[in-house]
Amino acid sequence: MNIIIISGSIRKGRKSHDVAVALMARFHRSGHTQAAIIDLAAYDLPVLEEQYSEEGNALPGLTDIQQKLDKADAIIFLSPEYHGSYSGALKNAVDYFSEEFKRKPIGVVSVGAGRMGGINASTEMQQLVLSLGAYPMPYKLLVSNVQHAFDDSGAVKDEFLSKSLDRFVSEFIWLAEAIRDKKLKS
Repeated sequence: MNIIIISGSIRKGRKSHDVAVALMARFHRSGHTQAAIIDLAAYDLPVLEEQYSEEGNALPGLTDIQQKLDKADAIIFLSPEYHGSYSGALKNAVDYFSEEFKRKPIGVVSVGAGRMGGINASTEMQQLVLSLGAYPMPYKLLVSNVQHAFDDSGAVKDEFLSKSLDRFVSEFIWLAEAIRDKKLKS
């Protein structure tokens, strides 16, 4: 199982990327998945002018993202909540692609500095998943008070978050495998 986590913040000092790293580690520990992060901060994607195509887009990094998304069995959108929604960087990156998301399971992780854990962003990301023709996982991972969730080494120090990460990984793997198995039978 090949899982891609799209880390949707490009802001300096971001805490949401710590969640992406912790999530990737949990997937690796599950023993039967490969997980990788597409860190949008590592790419310099301008505001979308036209969708990705093999013939037409020469933007650095775009082909790399496309290949990773295309090979993915399942994808996770991870974003902090900005003004009641997910990040513009995530939306811009997603808009470059279309077919890469179709009929794939997509999980949603939102991050917030407050107690609500970016619930508005998570709801809007699930709407985005539906609009892409993909399958949103019903269970969402909401990370609240992210500024207190990790120690200086990046380890999860919040027990509730640790349990939530484990449940999210378990639920996501179940959904991704069910959809993959159905595709194999078709």
